[in-house]
Amino acid sequence: MGDRGTSNHSELTDFILVGFRVRPELHILLFLLILLVYAMVLLGNVGMMAIIMTDPRLNTPMYFFLGNLSFIDLSYSSVIAPKAMVNFWSESKSITFAGCVTQFFLFTVFIVTEGFLLAAMAYDRFIAICNPLLYSVQMSAHLCSQLVAGSYFCGCITAVLLNSMTFTLSFCASRVINHFYCDYRPLQRISCSDLYVYKVVSFFLCGITILPTVIVIIVSYMYIASTVLKIRSFEGRKKAFSTCSSHLGVVSVLYGAVFFMYLTPDRFPELSKVASFCYTLVTPMLNPLIYSLRNKDVKEALKKLLEKKNTIL
Repeated sequence: MGDRGTSNHSELTDFILVGFRVRPELHILLFLLILLVYAMVLLGNVGMMAIIMTDPRLNTPMYFFLGNLSFIDLSYSSVIAPKAMVNFWSESKSITFAGCVTQFFLFTVFIVTEGFLLAAMAYDRFIAICNPLLYSVQMSAHLCSQLVAGSYFCGCITAVLLNSMTFTLSFCASRVINHFYCDYRPLQRISCSDLYVYKVVSFFLCGITILPTVIVIIVSYMYIASTVLKIRSFEGRKKAFSTCSSHLGVVSVLYGAVFFMYLTPDRFPELSKVASFCYTLVTPMLNPLIYSLRNKDVKEALKKLLEKKNTIL
């Protein structure tokens, strides 16, 4: 790669994605595992979108958000999984500089968008439980579209800023990324630039994207819990809680994996990879299952769709 003082990112033609450091005989097992999980991501999320779009009973704000959540889960998994599977069989395990930029940009767009979308879904559940009589007025189709569009806008802005900072760094120490996709922590490890300003700005960006969404979710559920506890009947409390338990499960799985990944010290890169695998592939696989198994409307719509398909066949 040349001398550390003179080589920079503009001279790189590609990066090397190390992936998981396991024995070669385990590569086939990891490949099959990722293939299986990704197939379930495709099946679950495409199926969820199909159910929501074809059943008129699911034409509500909650399912509008859920359809977008399925699209986002499908999208960022598709940014990561195919390249990870290809690299199991590739001797070079390379990704072009442009490919790395694109992968990092798209992944950032969708993961940040999902955070804001989950906050919007928490607000939706807050209105549904705490102000049910005004729900149809406050959660109008126009507001729902604005919340989704705003989520994508925040994702795009964050991705543009983080990408522009990351890929103007000098990558002169090495071109080997100790990860299975291009992410900002593995990329900053192979940079020989002064990272002080980069770390401060990236921490600020993470703060203004994660903190507001977490606050909205926590405050919404504090009000929801307070309202549910005021309901006298056990059945009433159970029904009210069941409307938001799926969303709470999705939030817990995603944020748990994300925080574990980014709070793991750099000296444990393999743990970071496991956490990354969880929130890039396992979480998108679980989300449709969580919503379908715990949601009576979705189960009924799925049953209706399958019966219709069998009738056609």
